[in-house]
Amino acid sequence: MLGRTKIVVVVAAVLLVTATPMFAQRLNARQRRQQRIDNRQERQAEKKAQKEQAAQAHVGDWLRRYKDLPPDQQREALQKDPEFQKLPQRRQEQLVQRLQHFSNLPPKQQERILNRMETWEHLTSDQKQQAKGLFQQIQQLPPERRRVLTSAVRDMRDLTPEQREQLINSDRYKNMFSDHERDLLSGASRLPLAPADGGQASTPDE
Repeated sequence: MLGRTKIVVVVAAVLLVTATPMFAQRLNARQRRQQRIDNRQERQAEKKAQKEQAAQAHVGDWLRRYKDLPPDQQREALQKDPEFQKLPQRRQEQLVQRLQHFSNLPPKQQERILNRMETWEHLTSDQKQQAKGLFQQIQQLPPERRRVLTSAVRDMRDLTPEQREQLINSDRYKNMFSDHERDLLSGASRLPLAPADGGQASTPDE
């Protein structure tokens, strides 16, 4: 009986020794396969971000170039643009409508939009993610608080980073805003603020 137990133990040990490298090989293969998938997804996400950034840059360029043309000439000019031709049909129609709407805005509002778009184009990927996160949080505020907070961001356009920080930490702002709202202001103050009507800055817009 004892001899049979020893045989079983020896066989189990042999199986364990031979199985371990095979298990490790399969584990390593799965890890390598997952790593390839992760790398491919990361490259795809990077390419998508680059395409979106390039498309946004083209939108600003199209608005500047074609905003003074009549609607039919705007559409004709866009349809001749090589980059515009690469876009899906639905996206093309959206851009044509956007251009026509933009052309009907007052000149100062056009300038403000173009300034915001230019600032957005020059943000890093991390800054864009931060800006989107701040925008989403601000949108969740009650309408009146959202209006007051947005006005405060506009008031920081002409200030240096040090002046912005002093203003946010001032007793006046502590009385005007909650801690959460001042955190949002602090986050916005660390982003480049788009040029405003007179050429100074406003919150980045996509």
